[in-house]
Amino acid sequence: MRIPTLLLPIAAALALAGCAATSATPEGASVELVTARPTGCKALGEVVGKQGNVFSGDFTSNENLMVGARNDLRNKAAAMRGNVVHVQNTLNATHPYSSGAVSTTMVGTVFACPR
Repeated sequence: MRIPTLLLPIAAALALAGCAATSATPEGASVELVTARPTGCKALGEVVGKQGNVFSGDFTSNENLMVGARNDLRNKAAAMRGNVVHVQNTLNATHPYSSGAVSTTMVGTVFACPR
């Protein structure tokens, strides 16, 4: 069975879309990621940032998986009106038929801290 010629550009665009890291919004770019729990701040809740999946992970560099997960975390924290995220865990998932990581997930607690 031949793939219709019209579908080839669409398939190529979808494959390439998996290569780019999630961008930080202007609000998300101002969120600070820290490894120690901040003091004097109000905890707003937990947040999970993710980049990649079993389908797009092979087309995305490990660096873009990490940057995308961090930006997703920042964007979600900004949407919660937080400005600091205490990153508690990072997971790089693999797949038996892939040569490296296929997704990166980061978990943290969002805080509203005085500026």
